[in-house]
Amino acid sequence: MMYIPVLLFGLAAAGGMTLVTLRNRGKGMPMPLVIGHGLFAAAGLVSLIINVVADTDNMMMNASLALFCAAALGGFTLFSFHVRKKPMPVVLIPVHGAVAVIAFIVLVLAVFR
Repeated sequence: MMYIPVLLFGLAAAGGMTLVTLRNRGKGMPMPLVIGHGLFAAAGLVSLIINVVADTDNMMMNASLALFCAAALGGFTLFSFHVRKKPMPVVLIPVHGAVAVIAFIVLVLAVFR
Protein backbone atom coordinates (compact mmCIF):
# COMPACT_ATOMS: atom_id res chain seq x y z
CA MET A 1 0.00 0.00 0.00
CA MET A 2 2.90 2.38 0.71
CA TYR A 3 4.12 2.04 -2.88
CA ILE A 4 0.90 3.30 -4.48
CA PRO A 5 1.53 7.02 -3.77
CA VAL A 6 5.05 6.67 -5.18
CA LEU A 7 3.64 5.18 -8.40
CA LEU A 8 0.87 7.78 -8.72
CA PHE A 9 3.12 10.75 -8.00
CA GLY A 10 5.70 9.30 -10.41
CA LEU A 11 3.08 9.27 -13.17
CA ALA A 12 2.02 12.81 -12.22
CA ALA A 13 5.69 13.87 -12.39
CA ALA A 14 6.03 12.43 -15.89
CA GLY A 15 3.01 14.43 -16.96
CA GLY A 16 4.36 17.55 -15.28
CA MET A 17 7.72 17.23 -17.01
CA THR A 18 5.93 16.83 -20.32
CA LEU A 19 3.86 19.96 -19.65
CA VAL A 20 6.97 22.00 -18.76
CA THR A 21 8.75 20.77 -21.88
CA LEU A 22 5.80 21.73 -24.08
CA ARG A 23 5.60 25.16 -22.44
CA ASN A 24 9.34 25.79 -22.81
CA ARG A 25 9.13 24.89 -26.50
CA GLY A 26 6.37 27.45 -26.96
CA LYS A 27 3.69 24.86 -27.62
CA GLY A 28 0.30 24.73 -26.00
CA MET A 29 -0.43 22.57 -23.00
CA PRO A 30 -3.21 20.15 -24.00
CA MET A 31 -6.07 20.09 -21.52
CA PRO A 32 -6.24 16.25 -21.37
CA LEU A 33 -2.59 16.17 -20.27
CA VAL A 34 -3.17 18.97 -17.76
CA ILE A 35 -6.17 17.12 -16.30
CA GLY A 36 -4.34 13.78 -16.30
CA HIS A 37 -1.42 15.33 -14.43
CA GLY A 38 -3.80 16.74 -11.84
CA LEU A 39 -5.79 13.53 -11.48
CA PHE A 40 -2.70 11.39 -10.90
CA ALA A 41 -1.41 13.94 -8.38
CA ALA A 42 -4.78 14.08 -6.61
CA ALA A 43 -4.99 10.28 -6.46
CA GLY A 44 -1.45 10.21 -5.11
CA LEU A 45 -2.38 12.76 -2.48
CA VAL A 46 -5.43 10.75 -1.38
CA SER A 47 -3.41 7.53 -1.19
CA LEU A 48 -0.67 9.33 0.74
CA ILE A 49 -3.24 10.66 3.22
CA ILE A 50 -4.51 7.11 3.73
CA ASN A 51 -0.95 5.93 4.40
CA VAL A 52 -0.23 8.78 6.81
CA VAL A 53 -3.41 8.06 8.76
CA ALA A 54 -2.42 4.37 8.95
CA ASP A 55 1.16 5.16 10.07
CA THR A 56 1.30 8.50 11.87
CA ASP A 57 4.78 7.77 13.26
CA ASN A 58 6.52 8.06 9.88
CA MET A 59 7.63 11.69 10.11
CA MET A 60 9.18 11.75 6.64
CA MET A 61 5.88 10.64 5.13
CA ASN A 62 4.11 13.37 7.14
CA ALA A 63 6.58 15.95 5.81
CA SER A 64 6.04 14.67 2.29
CA LEU A 65 2.28 15.09 2.72
CA ALA A 66 2.70 18.69 3.88
CA LEU A 67 4.95 19.47 0.91
CA PHE A 68 2.58 17.80 -1.56
CA CYS A 69 -0.30 19.85 -0.11
CA ALA A 70 1.72 23.01 -0.77
CA ALA A 71 2.48 21.81 -4.31
CA ALA A 72 -1.22 21.08 -4.83
CA LEU A 73 -2.12 24.66 -3.90
CA GLY A 74 0.34 25.86 -6.51
CA GLY A 75 -1.09 23.40 -9.01
CA PHE A 76 -4.66 24.55 -8.40
CA THR A 77 -3.53 28.15 -8.89
CA LEU A 78 -1.77 27.30 -12.15
CA PHE A 79 -4.80 25.33 -13.33
CA SER A 80 -7.08 28.30 -12.63
CA PHE A 81 -4.89 30.51 -14.84
CA HIS A 82 -4.88 27.84 -17.57
CA VAL A 83 -8.67 27.50 -17.53
CA ARG A 84 -9.17 31.28 -17.61
CA LYS A 85 -6.63 31.52 -20.46
CA LYS A 86 -4.60 34.04 -18.47
CA PRO A 87 -0.81 34.17 -18.44
CA MET A 88 0.56 31.96 -15.70
CA PRO A 89 2.73 33.54 -13.01
CA VAL A 90 6.18 32.68 -14.35
CA VAL A 91 7.72 32.16 -10.92
CA LEU A 92 4.97 29.80 -9.75
CA ILE A 93 5.71 27.11 -12.34
CA PRO A 94 9.25 26.27 -11.12
CA VAL A 95 8.23 26.72 -7.47
CA HIS A 96 5.34 24.26 -7.93
CA GLY A 97 7.66 21.79 -9.64
CA ALA A 98 10.48 22.18 -7.13
CA VAL A 99 8.20 21.67 -4.12
CA ALA A 100 6.68 18.60 -5.78
CA VAL A 101 10.12 17.14 -6.59
CA ILE A 102 11.33 17.69 -3.01
CA ALA A 103 8.12 16.12 -1.69
CA PHE A 104 8.60 13.14 -4.01
CA ILE A 105 12.20 12.63 -2.88
CA VAL A 106 11.12 12.77 0.78
CA LEU A 107 8.33 10.28 0.02
CA VAL A 108 10.69 7.87 -1.72
CA LEU A 109 13.09 8.08 1.22
CA ALA A 110 10.21 7.46 3.64
CA VAL A 111 8.98 4.41 1.73
CA PHE A 112 12.27 2.79 0.74
CA ARG A 113 14.44 3.49 3.81
